[in-house]
Amino acid sequence: MKLQMHSIHFDADIKLIDFIQKKADKLDTFYDRIIDGEVFMRLDKNEKNENKIVEIKLNVPGKQFFAKNQSDSFEAAADEAIEGLRRQIKKHKEKVVLVKQ
Repeated sequence: MKLQMHSIHFDADIKLIDFIQKKADKLDTFYDRIIDGEVFMRLDKNEKNENKIVEIKLNVPGKQFFAKNQSDSFEAAADEAIEGLRRQIKKHKEKVVLVKQ
């Protein structure tokens, strides 16, 4: 799956980009009709530790999935956002199967 990575107000490390790409590629096992996606990584301006935000948008035929998560590391935020997308994809796939019956 092709993902466009956007890091806002900082330069993302290649390890971070590869980590997110590998995690997102696992979503193909749940739904093989994912067209592409966009990932936005940004730093929040608050003073708390949980100032890393990851937003992921996936395009599938006729629908778009979106997940956003904030955590103290980009890896943890990406993990949670991808888990949210996995649940959305699973729910969508179940609806598609019910409609076809």
